[in-house]
Amino acid sequence: MNRSIAVIGGGSWATAIVKMLCNGLPENEKITWWMRNTEQIESIRKFRHNPRYLSAVEFEVAKLNLSSDIVDVIASNDLIIMAVPSAFLDDSLKELNPDSFKNKIVFSAIKGIVPGPNLIIGDYFNQKFNVPYSHVGVITGPCHAEEVALEKLSYLTVASQTQEFAQEVADRIACRFIRTTVSDDIYGTELSAVLKNVVAIASGICHGLGYGDNFQAVLISNAIQEISRFVDAVHPINRDIKSSAYLGDLLVTAYSQFSRNRMFGAMIGKGYSVKMAQLEMNMIAEGYYAVKCIHEINQKYGVDMPITNCVYNILYERIAPAIEVKILTDKLS
Repeated sequence: MNRSIAVIGGGSWATAIVKMLCNGLPENEKITWWMRNTEQIESIRKFRHNPRYLSAVEFEVAKLNLSSDIVDVIASNDLIIMAVPSAFLDDSLKELNPDSFKNKIVFSAIKGIVPGPNLIIGDYFNQKFNVPYSHVGVITGPCHAEEVALEKLSYLTVASQTQEFAQEVADRIACRFIRTTVSDDIYGTELSAVLKNVVAIASGICHGLGYGDNFQAVLISNAIQEISRFVDAVHPINRDIKSSAYLGDLLVTAYSQFSRNRMFGAMIGKGYSVKMAQLEMNMIAEGYYAVKCIHEINQKYGVDMPITNCVYNILYERIAPAIEVKILTDKLS
């Protein structure tokens, strides 16, 4: 059976996911789409475009059930895809309690960690809303929303400990320009997706400082090793870190013109303050929040993470990027 689906979030990635889901939607079915901004909802109803994100994407409004009522949206759907920035997740769900998610399936398309408790999204839903791990999943790249909007061929990995749920979500988002694979590695795919944003900031900082492609190749080669060390320390299972869900996602985020984390890092490297870079972008760079969370989590594991430490020191200890990256260059090989 096709479970009813709700997408939570009004940003670029939520918009792209709704586009994917609508492509193969059977007749008489709708996708429920929650966003906080009621003006945004009315604009989509009237003009068939999200006015703030991926505005070139045109929707068949008849396929959408648009709502700003989070309680009703969660209650009325079986499968929930979360696509709000991790820093705002807790606030977005403040009206809900564990009963709200009873018997629900929750998939995360969020590439971040919930600040404060420092929980990846699966752990957050398990601990706060009692969602069993068997009912939790992850949707990860390599994939940028902007290329989904342009219908350029992209690949996604859908992970869950319950293969039936992973396959169902993979089948629902697959279309002419989206190919999918399934995995059972919910920890590795989610942590890797978090860490690649941190690395993308490092890549942007180095670009902003004037480092070239030769150095970037060394940086990213070391980064995938750093990601592997951390993921294996937190959740040691047999995984191929070279597959697209890990290495591919890192590459596209570190190199792509659409990477907001790389853009944010480039601004920092050119001398912008964190606040000014955030204001200039008017978008969320998940890696800014993630690096602090990863730094704190790693106090427990003690993994050697020179790239993560470099980004943390620049963003939170306010060490000059040129000084901190010079220190980093002596640690890479």
